[in-house]
Amino acid sequence: MRPLSVVIITFNEEQNIARCIASVRQIADEIVVLDSYSTDDTVSIAENMGARVHLEKFRGYIGQKNAAIRLARFDLVLSLDADEALDDELAEAILHQKEDTEFNAGNMNRCTSYCGHFIKHGLWYPDRKTRLFDRRVAEWGGLNPHDKIQLSKGIPVKHLPGNILHYSFETPADLVWQNNRLSSIAATSLLAAGKRTNLLRIVIHPFWAFFNGYFLRRGFMDGFDGWTIAIHSAYQVFMKHSKLYRLQRRYRSGKISKLSLPGERKISANV
Repeated sequence: MRPLSVVIITFNEEQNIARCIASVRQIADEIVVLDSYSTDDTVSIAENMGARVHLEKFRGYIGQKNAAIRLARFDLVLSLDADEALDDELAEAILHQKEDTEFNAGNMNRCTSYCGHFIKHGLWYPDRKTRLFDRRVAEWGGLNPHDKIQLSKGIPVKHLPGNILHYSFETPADLVWQNNRLSSIAATSLLAAGKRTNLLRIVIHPFWAFFNGYFLRRGFMDGFDGWTIAIHSAYQVFMKHSKLYRLQRRYRSGKISKLSLPGERKISANV
């Protein structure tokens, strides 16, 4: 059976980290937490539950997650966020994959909770993620904050049954705060990557996000929560493009500049 390293990045996750670690203790041969100098009890909770904790300054989601997998002792890695946990079906599936010496990568559905209910339709589900992989053929890439695992060419990905349970939004205010934060990160990342937007995209993209999520992907099946999420998804897209539009105008006028930071590129301005 192949040994498995579970890696988790954290910052002030004292409300979540115990649940995350508890969900993987029966399948992990080691648990590695890379913490960004939390000011709460995240580190002590993780250490008391048997995790090996390292401290490093946050370098962006992609840079931080790549640093975390490099800290693992074993090549087979399961990467989780602190507000995630495995359900029993997925834990059993991962345990089974440890016996497969030819296995290189697996993805699974992620099911997100909103105000105490897990959402099963719309843009939030199945939200398939590749989180179990051989680190010799994988690395984190994409564009912050939408990081994703990038595999070497030709590596097959197996879908595993079960869900990653994502405990992200306890109140509507949590979703509002997250949308504002992620739209700012996305706008700066897009500008740094040379991406641009325009007024037409600011109008069309939010409309498509709502129509796709609520109607085509049956967000209406989740009732009022589905309606709320569809509205907020459209608004996040609107905010991302509107912030990018303002940033690119300021960049062209020379009011802001690009800065090279460890692990990511960032814009030297508040959005």
